[in-house]
Amino acid sequence: MSKAGVKRVAVPTGALLNRYGDGSGHGARAYTDAYSAAVTIDVPLPTFIDAFYSTPLFRLERFALGLAGLGTNDDEVKALASAERDRFAAWTVEARTDNEILLCDVHGRTRSWLMCERGVDSTELFFGSAVVAANKRAGRETVPWQYRWLFPLHRWYSRALLSATLWSLRSQAVHS
Repeated sequence: MSKAGVKRVAVPTGALLNRYGDGSGHGARAYTDAYSAAVTIDVPLPTFIDAFYSTPLFRLERFALGLAGLGTNDDEVKALASAERDRFAAWTVEARTDNEILLCDVHGRTRSWLMCERGVDSTELFFGSAVVAANKRAGRETVPWQYRWLFPLHRWYSRALLSATLWSLRSQAVHS
């Protein structure tokens, strides 16, 4: 089912995440990154959202968020996926289209983005993030160091989350 592995990519032109940068690293207002993987099945956005936030790996993050008082459950994931809910754990929907969702964390510092580009025989799945600049040094905004030192771990985790989602979608397709 998977055509290729997860790879780092530029944010597609016109994507919701582009308001923060093009995925090359430091945009005008934020650090941004984006990853993609192609699958040979049709994956609409609600299915992608549900699969992404229900992977065993993301369930660990949901558990940690629950310890911080920002817990969520599978019903809330499904409600977010079907656009019946605009709040989810530590995030609020900032923008949504038929094939994209952009979420903002409770502090307004980070963004999470999912997008599906559905083709005839495959779907390109995208996951990206932005860390919004906040510190002002030498007359310009910069991303706080507390976030910057986590970027290597974040890049690994982003790839792992998208890989886990591919595995989940593959399992669902086999059992359908």
